[in-house]
Amino acid sequence: MTTEIGVGVVGAGWMGHLHARAYARLPHHVTDLPLRPRLVAVADPVAAAGADHVTRYGFARAVTDWRELVADPSIAAVSVASPNSTHREVGVAVAEAGKHLWIEKPVGLSSTDTAAVARAVHAAGVQATVGFNYRMVPAVARARRLIDDGLLGTLTHARFRLLTDFAADPSGVLSWRFTQEHGGSGVLNDLAVHGVDLVRHLVGDLGAVVADGDRFVPRRPVAPAGASQYVRAAADAPTGEVENLDFVSVLGRAVGGAIVTLEASRVAVGDQNDYGFEIHGTRGYLSFDFRRPGELVVAAGGSYVDQPATTWAAAPGDGDFALFQPGAGNPTGFDDLKVSECAAFVRGIAEGRSGGATIEDALAAARVLDAVAESVDKRAWVDLG
Repeated sequence: MTTEIGVGVVGAGWMGHLHARAYARLPHHVTDLPLRPRLVAVADPVAAAGADHVTRYGFARAVTDWRELVADPSIAAVSVASPNSTHREVGVAVAEAGKHLWIEKPVGLSSTDTAAVARAVHAAGVQATVGFNYRMVPAVARARRLIDDGLLGTLTHARFRLLTDFAADPSGVLSWRFTQEHGGSGVLNDLAVHGVDLVRHLVGDLGAVVADGDRFVPRRPVAPAGASQYVRAAADAPTGEVENLDFVSVLGRAVGGAIVTLEASRVAVGDQNDYGFEIHGTRGYLSFDFRRPGELVVAAGGSYVDQPATTWAAAPGDGDFALFQPGAGNPTGFDDLKVSECAAFVRGIAEGRSGGATIEDALAAARVLDAVAESVDKRAWVDLG
């Protein structure tokens, strides 16, 4: 028997759209869930954005104050897709209201913020899922299985990259993302956090890191009131200081012994969502490029020298691939990853556990980012204990 669960979404921007669509699509792809989402309310300070969600997705209502949504007794689960600086306040309030939480990374601006949300989740006994969507890619699920099966032997070294160009234009305005108050550590919160989660998911916890980073665009035009972060300003517009990092390069040693490098940039001219990894072991190698999400390149066997690499197509049995496509080689997309997250979240609620990436995963990643930021400041190795 299927029971409805009332859900609310805080934030009606791009990520809010993804969460709303995921809830709406969930029954289309997963037919055995005992809970079926019912879209009750969306909260966004921009009334027109909330009204658009009502029209598009069938929310019963829109509000401009997220507190009104959290207080609604008909809502049992809440998505937090608002800006990073709001994650702590909203996440804690959701948990303290006894509602289950699906929250986007990085769950605040520091490990202190993430820890506060984690404490609230545990104290309330609610379930929490975090939006580390790249671990939901079917090819990544296959990579995890091959590593766990020992196909690569002992892992020796790995490279992870998250390179993109959304902030490469120096005429792009000084939006909230470039301030410490609202954007935290910049590219660390935006991109490197995904890389750290993938390192933990595939290679293991990092025991120590050393890092360097920079602001390659140190000043930007001041944004007009209410302007989008993607607005381009005139050449003579007044400028303000960028307060956080555009780029970071990390060298780390995993607890298990593997050496890991991680590079993230939001100003990489010529790169658009160039996210991926290469992982080497004593018996083999695999690589993944998010721009080709249905493929995993694998070289493994006993020849060691001149060993050929094979491109494997994602197929049923690789993560949630079968929820979307019937056979290998058919594509899945970014929105599908959020449906997978949504399925893990709702199934976890039904089973009394946290599904998908958990608040503990978010806290572990946040602690690594704190260590990376400390290393950039000190120009020294930082031990994660």
